[in-house]
Amino acid sequence: MAVRQRLAAVVAVAVLASGCGSAGGPEPSTSSSAPGPATPTPSSASPTWPAKPTDRSPHGVLLSAQLAMQTARRAKVSYRLGADAGSGPLFWQPKTALQVKRSTPAAAEQLIVVDTVAYEGGDAATAARLGGRHWERFAGPQGPDGHREIPYAGLIDLLNPVVALAAATADGVTAQYVGEEKFEDSTAEHYRVTTDAARYAAAQAQLGPARREGLRTALAPGGSISLTLDLWLNDKDQLVRLERTGTGEGGALDDSVVYTEPGGPLSVQAPAEADTVDTGTRSVSPLAR
Repeated sequence: MAVRQRLAAVVAVAVLASGCGSAGGPEPSTSSSAPGPATPTPSSASPTWPAKPTDRSPHGVLLSAQLAMQTARRAKVSYRLGADAGSGPLFWQPKTALQVKRSTPAAAEQLIVVDTVAYEGGDAATAARLGGRHWERFAGPQGPDGHREIPYAGLIDLLNPVVALAAATADGVTAQYVGEEKFEDSTAEHYRVTTDAARYAAAQAQLGPARREGLRTALAPGGSISLTLDLWLNDKDQLVRLERTGTGEGGALDDSVVYTEPGGPLSVQAPAEADTVDTGTRSVSPLAR
């Protein structure tokens, strides 16, 4: 409750300072029932960024970053999750969309998720296996609440910056300011938070119990007992780099995600229906990458 009250205060300050403009730009057009491709409408419109709050304590800055990334709603991600890596655009609000090209060996070179439908393939090996078509299409199964699940939700939750920032600002978590550091062609402010996988997952009130448990499992390989979040913010309090490291008796966690073009004119394009093979409904492990 305390976190929600503090975040609400940040929102109120931002609204008073910057007016009632809402985030603009492209949104992925999604459909959970139609078999055809879902095509987003690209746009050059930019979000109306919130003003920085006056609380510049480490916790206050990370709350500001959470609001900034909620406003952005999308960014390009370049990630390394353990031994798996890839890059592409990610939409986390108002609906989920992801398009990544994997840069490490996988069953399929590319993955596209548009709301509750996923496509895998985009490579010669898939085309050879499917008789010339390049993509397999499948939908998420129906969950206990009657809604279809989002395929690869476990991967999306690990990449979503708002999820990471919710964990970094959770009750009982203390943030510290590390310092200003060079980041690519500019500088970024480095913050650090120490938590654990259970607390990280429990902070995600917006996720259902199954997704929270899947997230906790993904963040605790080998029973990791500690989790360190390193977060780098730009001069707009936007998250530009995230590192998660954890240790335990049976394994370790070592993740890195870089965010570029937050709020930019990005789009996620589903493949043409004529180039896909519908494989029905499929469950995806929360550990799938």
